[in-house]
Formats: sequence, structure tokens, C-alpha cells
Amino acid sequence: MPGLVRVRVVVAGRVQGVAFRASAVDEARRLGVRGRVRNLADGTVEAEAEGEQAAVEALVRWCGRGPPAASVERVQVEWQGHVGNLGPFTVWR
Repeated sequence: MPGLVRVRVVVAGRVQGVAFRASAVDEARRLGVRGRVRNLADGTVEAEAEGEQAAVEALVRWCGRGPPAASVERVQVEWQGHVGNLGPFTVWR
């Protein structure tokens, strides 16, 4: 479908222990984006998201700020082709 994209984002900084994942779920659901988010062992947060391009781009911008307690230092963004295999946005275990 035209306009659908997928992205993988890795966010570094003070992003664990500051409600980043829960806030990302709230923001993604507000935007109508499907996907998942998780903490990685190296202290970063990883998210995979799919949806309308404008909504996914808005989520990527949000990841550059994060919730109020976060301090984002770096965001790595990898755009991918839409697959359509992600469910409602949730914390990835």
C-alpha cells in the first residue's frame, strides 16, 4: 500500500528507567502506529514501527525527545520496506 513504511530506531542516552517504553507505546498508539519497543542490554532502547509515513516520522521525531525524564543523546534510524507483520504497539519482551 502506498504511504506505508517501516523503521527500526535505536535510542541512546538516559532512556532506561525513565518510562521511555511506556511513553513510546502511548505516543505510537496515539499516532496509529503499529510495532514494538524494548530495552537492550547496552542501555539503549530499540523500537520497530510500521504505519503511514507521516505517523511513523512523527514517532521517530518523538524518539528524539522521549518522555520528560529522558535525556536522548543519539537516535539511529534505519528505514525499511513495509512488511505488515507488526501488531498493536507494545513493549517487546
